[in-house]
Amino acid sequence: MPMREECKHFQSRTYASGEVARFCALGLAPEAPWRCPDDCKAYERRIADAGWVHGSLVEPPVEEEPAISGASADEMASILADAEGIVDAVAPKELAEARAQDARREKHAGRRWWRRGR
Repeated sequence: MPMREECKHFQSRTYASGEVARFCALGLAPEAPWRCPDDCKAYERRIADAGWVHGSLVEPPVEEEPAISGASADEMASILADAEGIVDAVAPKELAEARAQDARREKHAGRRWWRRGR
């Protein structure tokens, strides 16, 4: 089954380079952007745009699925899970650093404002 773009968990991002990322926000589609699991328990039809007709500016069509010789769906899912584990291991540290930097900026910005007001 192809990606269910009408699912409320389907998300799409188009970058300045023209590259489009299509994925399940819940991470339940290991073969994204080509297909959702046939028996996805989280599928819910998006209500906000039900019955709407989308124009040509919505999204370009999904590119052809690459041919992967010799790899089963389980092997591909395992590789993707390993990659996700690597990203998840690094993300908390990077997020903490970004939040600390934001806090420093806010702290210094507040000081400048008070100095100007005196």
